[in-house]
Amino acid sequence: MALQIQIVCVGNLKEKYLKDAVSEYVKRLSRFCRVTITEVAEEKVPETLSEAEKEQVLKKEAERIRNALLKNTFTVVLDLKGEKPDSIQFSRLLSLWMLKGRSSISFVIGGSIGLDRKLVREADYNLCLSNLTFPHQLTRIILLEQIYRCFKIINNEPYHK
Repeated sequence: MALQIQIVCVGNLKEKYLKDAVSEYVKRLSRFCRVTITEVAEEKVPETLSEAEKEQVLKKEAERIRNALLKNTFTVVLDLKGEKPDSIQFSRLLSLWMLKGRSSISFVIGGSIGLDRKLVREADYNLCLSNLTFPHQLTRIILLEQIYRCFKIINNEPYHK
């Protein structure tokens, strides 16, 4: 059975150029694995938000994420406090997860205010893509590119820029 990679995202892409980039990487990845993108609804967030309101928003989004995750999946959340592997290290991790018999790996990208801390603690691995802050819509593309790069590294194939 082929590896299933799921990317669960809070919110959806509206801009065509972002959708096109996602489609391109999903197409490139299709020779290595199956990729599905699962979008869950993002809560409406006012400009000013109390800490209690923020927690409520994150809990609602976390519940949607949990409901969207594949059964028995290895869950990786994108978190600013997570580990920061370089591309070679990330490819080794992905390879290791596959060698351990993982048939599905789910990556979780939070919304504009992040992820519920309980959901982050429940994850199998916490990944930080960068110390830089990216819009969550762009993070989807960066993650797909890095997963594609991992498969090129794993298969000892050149990466054409």
